[in-house]
Amino acid sequence: MSAVLDDRVDDDLWSAIGDPTRRRMLDLLLSEGSGTATSLSDRLPVTRQAVAKHLVVLDRVGLVHATTAGRERQFRVDQAQLSRAVAQLTAVGATWDARLQRIKRIAEAIERSGEDRTQKDRERGSGR
Repeated sequence: MSAVLDDRVDDDLWSAIGDPTRRRMLDLLLSEGSGTATSLSDRLPVTRQAVAKHLVVLDRVGLVHATTAGRERQFRVDQAQLSRAVAQLTAVGATWDARLQRIKRIAEAIERSGEDRTQKDRERGSGR
């Protein structure tokens, strides 16, 4: 897979996870082991049709997989893909933590520099 395609897949994955209804569906599937569009819609404030559409999105990015059970499809969370998403989020968090620490150090250096100038100005004004 090319790097460009990997970026697109990641965007699709994060777009899917970004929706609060889909996150709640993942939580329900994780806690219950599996579920159908009907069983999930009974626990969510959306219609069965809306749940089915959300499940299509989750399936397309590989976060859930379906097996046929009678007339309905049973959905389960793909643990490997969920682990991949968690690892990506951890990496993004670490990158932003490092960036914010650099910004903090720069701001502190600017603040110290301003305090040094203020002190020198005071010393000049008092004739020292």
